Amino acid sequence: MTSTPTRAAELRPTGPDEHPVPSPGALGRRVVAALSFRNIGAVYVWLLITVVFSVWAPDTFPTVITVKQVLNGNAVAGLVALSVVLPLAARVFDLSVAYTMSLTSVLTAHFLVSTGLGPATAIALAMGAALLIGVVNGVVVVVLRVDSFIATLATGALIQSLITMVTNDSSITGVQLLAKPFADIAQLDAGGITLPVLYLLLAAVAIWFLLEHTATGRRLYATGFNADAARLQGVRTNRLRFLTLMASALLSGFAGVVFASSVGSGSPTAGTPYLLSAYAAAFVGATQLRAGRFNAWGTVLAVLLLGTGITGLGLATSAQWATSLFTGSVLIVALVLTGGRIALPAVLRRRTAARPDTTPDKEVEE
Repeated sequence: MTSTPTRAAELRPTGPDEHPVPSPGALGRRVVAALSFRNIGAVYVWLLITVVFSVWAPDTFPTVITVKQVLNGNAVAGLVALSVVLPLAARVFDLSVAYTMSLTSVLTAHFLVSTGLGPATAIALAMGAALLIGVVNGVVVVVLRVDSFIATLATGALIQSLITMVTNDSSITGVQLLAKPFADIAQLDAGGITLPVLYLLLAAVAIWFLLEHTATGRRLYATGFNADAARLQGVRTNRLRFLTLMASALLSGFAGVVFASSVGSGSPTAGTPYLLSAYAAAFVGATQLRAGRFNAWGTVLAVLLLGTGITGLGLATSAQWATSLFTGSVLIVALVLTGGRIALPAVLRRRTAARPDTTPDKEVEE
């Protein structure tokens, strides 16, 4: 009676042969899956956009200068987009990121120009304000249990009132903002590529590592997919949501400092144009590489896609409304795609389970 298990144990491979090398056919299927439109569709759309604008504006678009313009011009947008990835991974909306960016921009400029503080102190105080905003958002959303969408929108309105009080709705300018070392934060370059591009890459690597290679990242995704189930498994979902709001505020606040350094002024509306594009990039990114999951590299890819389109529209001298139309259209398509990947499989499973004659071959996998 024990011969079968014994024989199976004798035949079980051990040592280096325990994990056999995948066959060429399996490797080929993996490559095809990795390069499929479902996995990296944004890359193919990006290439299509590049071809279209190369034909539309052949004298100005297909140049090295345009490549540098896309990278340098969208680094700040990328930082703001990455700032919403962690909250979204935990299914939390932070709509105050644009206002936080504006606040740190004007506070840094105010401390440098009006109070005579040094760049390091001014930036530290501005980032302290951003951290405070993250704490307030965390208290309102997690402790007081206000819906994150409404809570952070309300927080943004309060931040805007503070910005108006500090600036009287006027940009803060001064020679201190144009002098080194503050100007070097965003304007120092190597081969035409400015430092904000490096900040973007470092932030993307940090978020990628956190989400994909740490237990905290797995718990964040678990919180986002099913907070109740994650809580039953011992995950401290409230603490994670609180921390994501703090991280979001800090990263968007840093984007405001970089913006002030790049333009040489503190603008009370610095972050306003970035809110829609940030969420568009995050949702487009959720359809790429890690389908159905908000992730860093998918977001960076989406930022470059949107940046290429907007840059192309500018070089092709299109109408002023074309940029908003392009960004809004991309966001709608992304929401449709992410909604289909996350919600539709669950609907199909429920319908399949309701059919008594369903066979295993017809079941839909998520």
